[in-house]
Amino acid sequence: MDTLKVGMRDEMTWEVTEELATTRGDYKVFSTPGMTRFVEMTAHKLVGPHLKPGQGQVGLQVNIRHMAPTPIGKNVRCEVELTAIDRRKVTFKMKVFDDVEQIGEAEHDRYIVDLDKYMAKLKAKIEGTASVGGKA
Repeated sequence: MDTLKVGMRDEMTWEVTEELATTRGDYKVFSTPGMTRFVEMTAHKLVGPHLKPGQGQVGLQVNIRHMAPTPIGKNVRCEVELTAIDRRKVTFKMKVFDDVEQIGEAEHDRYIVDLDKYMAKLKAKIEGTASVGGKA
């Protein structure tokens, strides 16, 4: 994580598929949950190569604005910029475009976790032994 720097940028392009769509009238269009997944995955892609062995990442918060429809079968592109680093919390701003216009924007926070601790807490929760109010 030491190689992550404020100002780093990346992007990702996806095709709007049935799985990412919802119905509006006679049309299937890119859904807001699909866009949320898209911005999370774009930030995940930027962070991934900078993690140390034994580290992972989780999403904390997404604030998204879906501004225009995109029909199924069209491509969407997410541009991400790392805007802040606070210990293990990383913050991003994103813009989402289709072939015609900007269709969305988002702010997103992710947290870098130690996988051993995260998996131990997950296992305890699955087994019903997790403490109430435990942190990831």
